[in-house]
Parts: sequence; structure tokens; C-alpha cells
Amino acid sequence: MIAIPQQLPEMTVEEYLEWEPQQDLRYEYANGEVFAMTGGTIPHNDIALNLYTALRPHLRFRGCRVNVSDVKVQLTPQSRYYYPDVIVSCDPQDLNARKFIQHPKVIVEVLSPGTSAKDRDEKFTYYLTIPSLQEYILIDSEKISVERYCRGEGRMWLYYSYKAGDTIALSSIEFECPIELLYESVIFPTE
Repeated sequence: MIAIPQQLPEMTVEEYLEWEPQQDLRYEYANGEVFAMTGGTIPHNDIALNLYTALRPHLRFRGCRVNVSDVKVQLTPQSRYYYPDVIVSCDPQDLNARKFIQHPKVIVEVLSPGTSAKDRDEKFTYYLTIPSLQEYILIDSEKISVERYCRGEGRMWLYYSYKAGDTIALSSIEFECPIELLYESVIFPTE
């Protein structure tokens, strides 16, 4: 999904949380500014759904929930609300959430040309400040490539890169899958 700034007046968090559910589009919120979320590509959607489909049965009896695209994460009560492509939470407070997830364990963004810079820079910076977050995953929608950032000791984050033929491991939720599963039925652009 691509976030586009709108010509809307600045809003408080309270105004945003009241206003956004009444809109036809989804909107991210960052310190008073509102960004419309536009539609993604078919490969973007297929990758997110392939991961969701693999995660859901794995997490069903582990006290965790997995959501895709239409569920926002609250970074802090007064600053930012984003819509990740896939989000996993195992926190009891989030299991019955109705508006947003507050304690994600895993956040996944599917990269496309229009979202890559924001997902790697702004969102990356803010996601890594979430105390509950254990893994941040970036999945390329233009080629077979996955990057995983895993919380280490203190403020350290460990980096893992996956390519065709690799098995992706999400250690925080004890999940593994071949990378090809994420790209099942995905058509790449021809050169």
C-alpha cells in the first residue's frame, strides 16, 4: 500500500481516531498529518496473503493473532498509526483488540517501488522503537528477496537476508517456511 499526503487539516490523535473509521479509504497518521492508503499491486497482495495463510494455522493455538493490511498498529498513543501488510501479536491485550494493535511481535511490510523508501526509512525507524517488536520483515514484491531484522541484546538488531532456495525463520514465533511459499503464484515484471 502507498501512503499519500492529503490536503486535510492537521488532526489530533483523538480527531483522527474518530474521523478515520467513517472514511471510504484507510489513512495512516503521523504527528498530526494524515496519509491516504492507496491500493497495492496484485503481487503485493498475493505475497501478504501467502504469508498470512501460512501463519494463521501455525499461530491459531499459540495465543497469537495475525492480521493483514486492514489493521493498524499504534506506535504511541499520541504520535503514529500505521497499517503494516502483516502484523502478529501475542500480547493478551491485543487478542481482543477492535481498533488497533498496540503490542506487535512481528511486523511485515511488502516492498513495492512506491513504498520501499518509506518502509526502509521512516517506518523502520519508528517500528524499531516498539518495545514488544521482536522481528521486522521486508519482502520484495519485484524479485525473490526477504530481509529480516531480529531484536538482539540491548538496542542491537540482527540482520538476515534470504534469497531463492532459503528457508525463512521467524524465531520469535517459532515459524519456518521456504521462501518460495511467499512467492507462490506471484508474477514478476519481465525485463
